Amino acid sequence: MTSPPTATADPHTDEVAARLGAVAARIRAAADASGRAADQVRLIAVSKTHDAHHVSPALVASHRLFGENRVQEAAAKWPSLRAAYPDLALHLIGPLQTNKVREAVALFDVIQTVDRPKLARLIAQECANTGRAVECFIQVNTGEEPQKGGIAPTAAPAFIDQCRDDFGLVVTGLMCIPPHDDEPAPHFALLADLAARHGLPRLSMGMSADFEIAIAFGATDVRVGTAIFGTRPQAGDPITP
Repeated sequence: MTSPPTATADPHTDEVAARLGAVAARIRAAADASGRAADQVRLIAVSKTHDAHHVSPALVASHRLFGENRVQEAAAKWPSLRAAYPDLALHLIGPLQTNKVREAVALFDVIQTVDRPKLARLIAQECANTGRAVECFIQVNTGEEPQKGGIAPTAAPAFIDQCRDDFGLVVTGLMCIPPHDDEPAPHFALLADLAARHGLPRLSMGMSADFEIAIAFGATDVRVGTAIFGTRPQAGDPITP
């Protein structure tokens, strides 16, 4: 069995552990302010563009829930980490191409970006073929931005029903990414209302800059990367220590 890079002798380990603790404290404070229990909110540590060396400190610190944007990057990084930490859970939080469905179903425990019928049908078929019950979230494009993935809010009710009733997907929640320059609260409120009307218990919304607001609107899954792992490498930069 191949072991992942260790981080026990690296000062980065203590830094990541401290950042995880700080984010957890902010989650607790936001949940308390909203009259919610902190354990109702899952922290998804977004490790995209960070290599295994930079992710290992979070695992050493006992964190087990991670998010990745790209199937290919996750496939190169996570198998060895999962071999050493088999209780981790991996969420796909970036767009999924239909030609990557087989690999995604094999690799991820949750796919948060289901947003069109063809993709939903292929995920369902692959789950049936492999016997994997991958949990799915429907991504809603609350800002109706043409460059962004997600089903339009007006089309979401019929699509949710189609995913569950026609395709047989295990749909447990909704996900959104509000427009960068918009006040996020109305987008979070829209997603929460849509989830409530369809009996979906999970809401993936809120990132490093706005997860406290999302918690106030009922977020159950917050996606935090920069506040845990620091600034991401830029395009063209090596993803190495």
